[in-house]
Amino acid sequence: MIHTLKKHSSKIMLLLASVALVFLTSCTSNTLPVEEMHSKNYGQRIKFLIMHYTGGDYQSSLQELVHKNSVSSHYLVPESHDKTYLEDELKVLKLVNENERAWHAGSSYWQGRTAINDQSIGIEIVNGSKCERLPQEQTELAIGQLLLDKKLTPNQICFFPDYDPKQIELLIELSKEILKKNPDISPTHIIGHSDIAPQRKNDPGPRFPWYQLYQAGIGAWYEKETVLKYWKLFDVQMPNIGLIQQALHRYGYGIEETSELDSQTQAVLHTFQMHFVPWKITDRADEQTVATLFALLEKYMPEQAQELLARYEHELALVKTTNTILIKNGQIDQAFPQQNRSSRALVNDRAIFKSYQGKGEIIIDNQDAISADIFINGEKLNIADPLQAYNSYQYSLKKRTKNGDNTFKIENVLPEGASVNITIPYPVLENQTSKHKQRFIKIDTLIKDDIEQGFPGAVLLVLKDGKIIKNTAYGYARKFADGGELLTAPVKMTTDTLFDIASNTKMFATNFALMKLVNEGKLDTSLPINHYLPTYRGAGRDLRTVKDILTHKAGYAPQVKFFTRDNNLGPKFFSHDTNKTKDLILTQVPFAVGRSTKRMYSDTDYMLLGMIIEKITGMSLDLYVEYDIYHPLGLNNTVFNPLQKGFRKNQFAATEIHGTTRGNRVSYENVRTYVLQGEVHDEKAYHSLAGVAGHAGLFSTAKDMAVLAQALLNRGGYGNKQLFSGKVIDQFVKPDDGNGTYGLGWRRANNGDRKWHFGPYASGSAYGHTGWTGTVTVIDPEHDLAIILLTNARHSEIEGDEKDYQFKGKQFETGNYGSVISLVYEAVLDN
Repeated sequence: MIHTLKKHSSKIMLLLASVALVFLTSCTSNTLPVEEMHSKNYGQRIKFLIMHYTGGDYQSSLQELVHKNSVSSHYLVPESHDKTYLEDELKVLKLVNENERAWHAGSSYWQGRTAINDQSIGIEIVNGSKCERLPQEQTELAIGQLLLDKKLTPNQICFFPDYDPKQIELLIELSKEILKKNPDISPTHIIGHSDIAPQRKNDPGPRFPWYQLYQAGIGAWYEKETVLKYWKLFDVQMPNIGLIQQALHRYGYGIEETSELDSQTQAVLHTFQMHFVPWKITDRADEQTVATLFALLEKYMPEQAQELLARYEHELALVKTTNTILIKNGQIDQAFPQQNRSSRALVNDRAIFKSYQGKGEIIIDNQDAISADIFINGEKLNIADPLQAYNSYQYSLKKRTKNGDNTFKIENVLPEGASVNITIPYPVLENQTSKHKQRFIKIDTLIKDDIEQGFPGAVLLVLKDGKIIKNTAYGYARKFADGGELLTAPVKMTTDTLFDIASNTKMFATNFALMKLVNEGKLDTSLPINHYLPTYRGAGRDLRTVKDILTHKAGYAPQVKFFTRDNNLGPKFFSHDTNKTKDLILTQVPFAVGRSTKRMYSDTDYMLLGMIIEKITGMSLDLYVEYDIYHPLGLNNTVFNPLQKGFRKNQFAATEIHGTTRGNRVSYENVRTYVLQGEVHDEKAYHSLAGVAGHAGLFSTAKDMAVLAQALLNRGGYGNKQLFSGKVIDQFVKPDDGNGTYGLGWRRANNGDRKWHFGPYASGSAYGHTGWTGTVTVIDPEHDLAIILLTNARHSEIEGDEKDYQFKGKQFETGNYGSVISLVYEAVLDN
């Protein structure tokens, strides 16, 4: 099955044979006397088997691999149905002898070794991957089907077609022969080009059948049971990024431990996922990916796995010691009797928790107690007696709970010195929309009338007392085609439609992250900004605190239009590059007014806050919020840059019809002119910060946002996940000095001062935010109520002249919020 490449000129071959015979005769007549004695101190030269794809057809691949001063490999495996392959059956072609050095690996690293060419056998597999620019619709489809590598730029979109089954059978047969002759090639030494060069190579790609090879005894794979074991462990507390980097390095990858989710780490994660979890290529260290990594280490490098687990447990213990809130698995999650006891006896071993009538549960993790008396709202629970040491018990509280605050008390934990750990999770939402349809007839009428008059669409969700009592979609997610013509079949809005929530990003991404970091003791809002961003200095910057930008009192103008050369600060501040934009914000953007002299709502403030989050966490803002906040809550539809993460355009509510041209009234370099759908509308976020910014860029559904709203109403958590404490919420939503409509970022109803947003009925403690695209949120703790109204009001014609114009969608009551919010309060409070 293996053919060697030869030149077929008989005359030349005969001549070469004659010359060789003369040469050999000459050599044998002068042979040195050599005696052989075999040493035990030696090793095999070949340590690795490297898989590649060619990226072209058979003939072009062959030409590339045999042409002088180019690359090479030891073997080439063709594929069926290749028009340039003229043989009747597939045959492996040997290009370089195994004892010779082929040029296939380039600059590379694996398990402490470099110069991989000197120690490996390379196999090139004919596979027609190719790179080209695609229209957006095809790009999204290809990403969703794992046909292309979404981490590359639009000019470098690479398709990965399936491998030929006959070709893979031939590859397996070849690999088995190689392994027989080279015993030092262990399972973890059978790898892809991308594994040894993750920042520059993608072959053999996500379609390569690594698991099929493993089933044939070739290469490494993991045990599902072991993955599940680690998944459960890491679902409680993920390893930090430094430990993940070290684990990747121990397995073999060339990665440095920086404790930051930097570009090298994303490249390695991308490569690891292509190899071992190709159905989930996110470039992120999620629980499944890290569990898979540890499962591989346990199977193939058990000592390394034990060392890393010991480090994980040590770091986890430090977290528990320094900040138990970090791993709190409910609103109560504590050992009793309490260790830090008050001299006031009747304040010990008591707590308060939120619940709803007929809901709730308690988990008792017993250490060494034989009995304990537990009371909920003064009623004693009937629990096991005696308790068994190190057993866990779970009991329903539905017969004892009520809406709002509930009391917990524990007494008589025996024997003396024994302890139990009590966990009471946060409330989770219950869908009761079918029971409350009649309450919202007036709202339905108002919004439907607006739809008939031309308003594009909306989703309204209302939650009250832990129940979703309304979740309704109205109108259309998209009405207009590119160019502005009405679609003959407009796309209907659904309750699953994702929206560009615009400045609600400031609250549900940036503020959530800030509140979590404050809760963890990693952020102090009273400190200067340059405590976290050292280059933020000069021209008055040294005086500005984190609180100044949270309350919009730093003195920045509402915005800097980095996306156009025609901005108020001049061409110097034009930037379509993320790093340049951030540098301009840190060192160049001037203040419009003095500190605290005038409150000016500014996007620049929240751009800076996003940068602070990235600096503290060592992660990009989107990765941090998606994997440290949204993912633990089960929110998979709340993301930045969704089209780069497997979502499709038709899942989104459209925004502006003619891109960001305001109906062809505005133009600048790289301006978008098509209907925006799944791309952040905000020009600064899109062009100048690559879609990820503290002020805009988040997409979500009403359902996902309802969970975040309930976490706020729950005083900081949801289910068994705590994000931050009630004290932190109080810190962020209390009225700021001088203007009670502001908290730390949050906007406040302040007893009717913002009726256009909160309506006339909101309590004085209500807070929320709005978004330019047509989104509004209201969180009202006093009424245990949240309202989420998501619209695509900007997906409408623009009326007016070149300078004085407005979106038609913003002329409707639905697009102006207050009336809808008022009717919601009436429906809730009057019934």
